[in-house]
Amino acid sequence: MKRITKYFFEGLLVLVPLVATIYVIYAVFTKIDSIFKFSIPGIGFLVTVLIIIVVGFISSNFITKRLVKLVDTIFTKLPLTKMIYTSIKDLIGAFVGDKKSFDKPVLVTISPESNIQVIGFVTKDNLNNLGISDKVAVYLPQSYNFAGNLIVVSSEQVTPLSAESGDIMAFIVSGGVTA
Repeated sequence: MKRITKYFFEGLLVLVPLVATIYVIYAVFTKIDSIFKFSIPGIGFLVTVLIIIVVGFISSNFITKRLVKLVDTIFTKLPLTKMIYTSIKDLIGAFVGDKKSFDKPVLVTISPESNIQVIGFVTKDNLNNLGISDKVAVYLPQSYNFAGNLIVVSSEQVTPLSAESGDIMAFIVSGGVTA
C-alpha cells in the first residue's frame, strides 16, 4: 500500500503541472478564438499577436508617437481611468521596455536579531522626494500570486544579489521551488 501511495504522489507531481499548463494554454486560445469567432483553432490567437505587433510598429513610428502620447495624456488625466491605466502601464513597464524597475535584486535583512531575510527588488534608491533620507524602496513579490508589498528599509539592510532579475522573480513567485 505504501508503494501505491508513493506512485500516486509521483504521478501527481508529473501530471498536475503538465495538465494545468496545457489547460491554461487551451483556455487562452479558446477565449481569444471565441472573441474573434474563427472556425480554425488558434487563428484568433495568431491574429491577436499580429495586432499587438502592428500596434507596436505603428506606435514606434515618428508620426504616430504624437497620437500615442495624446492618448496616454488623456488616460492619465481622467479620474477613474488614471488609477487603472497608470497602474497597469507601470506594472508592464516594470518588466519590459526602457524603464525596467525590477532590475536590482536584493536580499533584505528584516530582523537582524533573528537573521530573517527576504528577497526583493530595489525600485527607488532615493526617497528624498518623500522626505525620507538614507532609505530605499524594496518591492517584495509574493509567491504564487501577482501581488507584493513595498517596504522602506535602511540601505544598510540591503545586500545586492548577483543573479538575473528574471531568475530571482521566478524563484520568488514559485515560493523558492524553481532553481
